This record gives sequence, C-alpha cells and structure tokens, in this order.
Amino acid sequence: MLPIGVDEVRVYLHVLAATVWVGGQLVVLALLPVLRSLGPDAPRAVAEQFGRVARASFGVLLLTGIWNIAAVDGTDDAYRTTLTVKLVLAAVSVVAAEVHARAGSKRATAVWGAVSLVTALAVLLLGVVLG
Repeated sequence: MLPIGVDEVRVYLHVLAATVWVGGQLVVLALLPVLRSLGPDAPRAVAEQFGRVARASFGVLLLTGIWNIAAVDGTDDAYRTTLTVKLVLAAVSVVAAEVHARAGSKRATAVWGAVSLVTALAVLLLGVVLG
C-alpha cells in the first residue's frame, strides 16, 4: 500500500470540501422541482440548511487552499496566473452564493444561484488543472 502523508491528507480535505461545495449545489438544483412540490417553504428550508454546510465546507476550502499554496514550491507564471484566476472565481462564487441566499425575487435568486454554480464549476476545473 502507498503511504498516506500530510500532503495527501491536505489534498484530500480540499477535494472533500470542494465535493460538498460544488456537489451540494448540483444536488440542491436537481432536487428543486421535488422541493417545490412539497410546499412553498421547502426550497428555502433546504437551501438554508445547505448554506450552513456549504459555508463550513468553504471554510475548509479556504484553509486548505492557503495550506496548498504554502506547500507548492517553485511555481511558474502560468501556474500563478491559473491560481489567481481560480481564486478570483472562488471569491465570485462565494459572493454570488451569499447574494443568492438573500435575493428578494425568484429571478435574482435564479441568476445569482447560476453565477455561483457556474463559477464553482470553473474553480473545480482549475483545481484539477493545478493538481
């Protein structure tokens, strides 16, 4: 068996948190039609509960992301540029998620939810590229 060291645990925690953050958004989106059929308050209740989990996972992403950056040696310009784009998109995703959670209309909720999800998917892709 291959050894499991600190680097593997660091990356594992980052990937696990990304799975919750991005995967959870996809699951909530997929469940939305069923949630709407359960009553007008069901989607918001599920979204609020997911928000608690998502915020915690984003905190883990932030901490492990900083840890990942500190652990990388000798990066070139292309790596740094990709990392910068990833960080900007991650910030946009978080801000969009918060605006989505506070949106006052169905249209704003949909638009900001879509922005959060699309940018989170882009961040995930860039994480794979950087990996």
